[in-house]
Amino acid sequence: MNENVACLLRVQALERPDSAAIIEAHGRGRVITFAELALHASGCAQALHQDGIGAGDAVLIVHGMSIELYAALTAILQLGAVAMFIDPSADAHVIAACCALQPPAAFFGSGGAQLLRWRFPALRSIKRRYSTGALWGATRWRRASDEHALPVTEEFGSISAVQPDAPALMTFTSGSTGQPKAAVRSHFLLRAQLQRLQENLSLTAGAIDLTTLPIVLLANLACGVTSVISAADLRRPGAVDGSRVFADAQQHAVTTACASPALFERLADYCERENVQLPLLRKVACGGAPVFPRTLDCIARFAPHARVTAIYGSTEAEPIADIARDDISAADRQAMREGAGLIAGVPVNGIRAAIIADKWGQPLGPLSQTDFEQLKRVQGEAGEIVVSGDHVLPGYLHGRGDEETKFKVDGVIWHRTGDMGYFDPRGRLWLLGRCNAKVADPKGTLYPFAVECAASHYATVRRSALVSDATRRILVIEPAQAAPNLDELNDIVSWANIDSVRLVPRIPVDRRHNAKVDYPALRRMLKL
Repeated sequence: MNENVACLLRVQALERPDSAAIIEAHGRGRVITFAELALHASGCAQALHQDGIGAGDAVLIVHGMSIELYAALTAILQLGAVAMFIDPSADAHVIAACCALQPPAAFFGSGGAQLLRWRFPALRSIKRRYSTGALWGATRWRRASDEHALPVTEEFGSISAVQPDAPALMTFTSGSTGQPKAAVRSHFLLRAQLQRLQENLSLTAGAIDLTTLPIVLLANLACGVTSVISAADLRRPGAVDGSRVFADAQQHAVTTACASPALFERLADYCERENVQLPLLRKVACGGAPVFPRTLDCIARFAPHARVTAIYGSTEAEPIADIARDDISAADRQAMREGAGLIAGVPVNGIRAAIIADKWGQPLGPLSQTDFEQLKRVQGEAGEIVVSGDHVLPGYLHGRGDEETKFKVDGVIWHRTGDMGYFDPRGRLWLLGRCNAKVADPKGTLYPFAVECAASHYATVRRSALVSDATRRILVIEPAQAAPNLDELNDIVSWANIDSVRLVPRIPVDRRHNAKVDYPALRRMLKL
């Protein structure tokens, strides 16, 4: 059996050739069928092959979600090459470090992305360049792929056979040291992740999905789901035009949706303001950042017939746990108001999750099973969340980052998520926030999500964050349209012994999802 992930995509081209694979709501509103996408990818693969790109070569991709992106990604996988993604917002030092870790053999990007070559020397050294826009010094992508287009064959003759552990996709992230580390997903791991996403999101051939997360669109292509890419600017989910997202969902009769909390909140704001709904939606999944109950409630108001679910996961383990809004009881909500943290739900099929003593920042292992059992926390006791399973990343490129995030138990690799949490009596996981964001002072230990989840129930709080200096616990509030009553808010979290509540115009968040609090940036902003 050929383990190449591209085989999963080719199957859909053979089983439903005339069904829409991707609908671009922006620009000319292009549509490409599964067969057309396979044909386009075949031409792309031949163009790359003739330029000397082969198995194991890394192709750097800087391109927004589009038909071209997934044709290029499919082509790279077909060749047994490696698709390499770097955040285009990274600085020159990070980009140089990433390219040093894994020198790219080629660079594929939009016309705008190709301009990065003028800013970053590490990119200028890449000899083979392909652009989806007209730009001097780069091969025009569409022309090259069209010249080499080949028919789609049932025998998968044009798909390179690969070993299960052959690298397929590489993304970069920063560790606690600030140095980039490369998460390399093998074909086996990527297949496992796509299978878990299929199960977790209940992906069904024929569904029409409003897709904003790149890995979910890839899962859709493997399952025969039509993906609608909104015309809204998806690079900054927290600033998207909710009216644009609504119009795209309505025009294309989407039945499912998967996005970050920030994007759904903008869509909810528009729907509430205009008193409109999306009644055709049947399944909505929200993830990529902490999903507080009020976000699920907002989604339920504009999608009244949908099963609304919060998903917890990470690049290294996607997904880990999930919970449907309807499964969050009144008692659960009250517990969250009183500092229990944020409920994440039951671990998904195929994942092993455990809570261990908080030793974040200290290398672990190797451990025996007996050592591991002694390290585990009892039910209800907080600690580090660690996971293991077929779809959990076993290590990083060249081992950089393994020491801080991986350990072995009798030879089995476990991943340290860097999150704090605990299990309740029903086996459900509750999140307490990042290990390095907890507050430990003479008053005791206080976890960020315990306070932030409680504050999120207050209508005039748009976002909150718990930080501390040497002597004070500080609750930082980004207000909604109306400023919150600070005395009333202090009463709500009186159990947290907050010393100071500060209002700021905006709490800094991550660049990718615009929803995770950037605690180091916040501390710098507050001069702590």
